[in-house]
Amino acid sequence: MTTTDSSTTAEVPKGRRRLGDIAFANTARGAGLLILAILAGVAIFLVVQSLSSLTANEANFFTSTEWSPESGPGDAVRFGVASLAFGTVLAAAIALVLATPVAIGIALFIVYYAPRRLAALLGYLVDLLAAIPSVVYGLWGLVYLVDQLQPIYRFLAAYLGWIPLFAGPVSTTGRTMLSAGIVLAVMILPIITAMSRDVFAQVPQAHREAALALGATRWEMIRTAVLPFGRPGVIGGAMLGMGRALGETMAVAMILSPSIAISFNLLQSGNQTIAAHIALQYPEATGTGVSALIAIGLVLFAITLVVNMAARFVVSRRKEFTE
Repeated sequence: MTTTDSSTTAEVPKGRRRLGDIAFANTARGAGLLILAILAGVAIFLVVQSLSSLTANEANFFTSTEWSPESGPGDAVRFGVASLAFGTVLAAAIALVLATPVAIGIALFIVYYAPRRLAALLGYLVDLLAAIPSVVYGLWGLVYLVDQLQPIYRFLAAYLGWIPLFAGPVSTTGRTMLSAGIVLAVMILPIITAMSRDVFAQVPQAHREAALALGATRWEMIRTAVLPFGRPGVIGGAMLGMGRALGETMAVAMILSPSIAISFNLLQSGNQTIAAHIALQYPEATGTGVSALIAIGLVLFAITLVVNMAARFVVSRRKEFTE
């Protein structure tokens, strides 16, 4: 006859368990509300600090490409965010277009093709890219990459110059929006790869085995079962990577030439991003100039917030594929 230890079978009193549940729920709720309060505080700070420059501005803030926020005797305050917002979105779009296919390929190779040891090593190496400081990427792009890209830029201008994006003449310094986009693509690659890898690894085994049982090859199985299942996660990872690219500062500031213009030509200098412009202008800005930088920072805050909210919405839709 066996004996049972009463200490292991005793149940926790309902009152004590209920108290713990209430405390945990309130703690989680407080953490969520704290994030909302921080975001609201940041937004209010940006709005309040930018009012002085926005009220003094004599140009259209959203459409003007001028940048003269600090007026002298007899000069008017005129500045706008149009060119900077354009450059910010363009750089992030280039990075997204370049990084997403590579990230999907790396994720598929790690999950479905690579041997287990190689897959683990490759996963660690890709994740390591996220730990490299942005200033290191900037130095790499400025010192090494721009020179190596010059022959490619000349080739694009010579054979694809009829496309406005690649029309010549090519920048002699190589400090173009395409160079910045390539560096940003390397920087956001770990984000998209990690999310895509996790989603591809969670494809139900029954879906994969059913495709293979019907005679599909491995690639056909990936195309018909894996990619449709992982599409929401890949899109969400890509949008999160885009949010990272939108706010990148040092790497872009070190690579791009300091100029303000709207140009679709990727092989010439002329565009600038909001974050890089703030980093370059803030040390010498005073008074209205600081307020103007905060105003364009508010625009960047709004763009990044919208992108991340859209990413969360897309990721949440993934439940439709798993139920």
